[in-house]
Amino acid sequence: MQKILIVGSGDVARRILSRLAHRYCVYALLRDAGRAAAWRAAGARPLLADLDDPGSLTRLAGLADLVLHLAPPPSEGRLDRRTRHLLAALGKGKSLPRRLIYVSTTGVYGDCGGAQIDETRRLNAESARAARRVDAEHCLREWGGRNGVAVSILRAPGIYAADRLPVERLQKGLPALQAADDVFTNHIHADDLAAACVAALRHGGANRAYNVVDDSDLKMADYFDRVADAFALPRPPRLSRQEAAGQLSPLQMSFMRESRRIGNRRLKKELKLRLAYPTIEAGIAEARNRRNACSS
Repeated sequence: MQKILIVGSGDVARRILSRLAHRYCVYALLRDAGRAAAWRAAGARPLLADLDDPGSLTRLAGLADLVLHLAPPPSEGRLDRRTRHLLAALGKGKSLPRRLIYVSTTGVYGDCGGAQIDETRRLNAESARAARRVDAEHCLREWGGRNGVAVSILRAPGIYAADRLPVERLQKGLPALQAADDVFTNHIHADDLAAACVAALRHGGANRAYNVVDDSDLKMADYFDRVADAFALPRPPRLSRQEAAGQLSPLQMSFMRESRRIGNRRLKKELKLRLAYPTIEAGIAEARNRRNACSS
């Protein structure tokens, strides 16, 4: 049985595990020992280690045939030292993984002024957060090429699911941008991102990037409006960018500075993925139906 190492054991990783546990020996890298029992019950073999502590990663050498790297970079700096520590640990084994899948972000493209783009767009990270992702991609590409490991990069936008919709934001009445100032935004359902990771294990090309986005073509405020309508909540007030800056945090405003419309042709053609939730409307409808079923 092939061995898979999942690094970054969050919500999407759990969704991936449910698709792999019956076919692979799956190891899950955990920092919190208190979560080990739940992961073990779900079918994984927990490994307690911390990407910020290189000395804790020695067991990773030669462990896995395949690696799924979903861990976020550190919260500071321009470099992703966590990815560097992971690669150093993997490189100390007698054998290396055959394939590594990395979940990056579409933020690496920066602001595209609402243009329609694909994976050939030049990377232009405009925040330190996105720059750390670019650093990780570069490290992984170089390491994969040097060591003969097939590295595939999945660039994901805003991830949502039934329990990951902006309901609390709407309940607080936080504003959105008026149409003239609003930005195009991209989304993917957590289940579809998990499915893309599994598809990349089979079909992902070496040194190849894939945009993991759905077919929606929406501005951010329109997305908020759709969620509000589905859950009988007030639509957010629309403000100018200057007015919104007076009510929202710098972090919240940072997500309103970049506008891009991202194509997913490679995702469908090369990874052969059929989206379970091809549009935001499909995902919101599923969330609404789930809530209604629970309340009936």
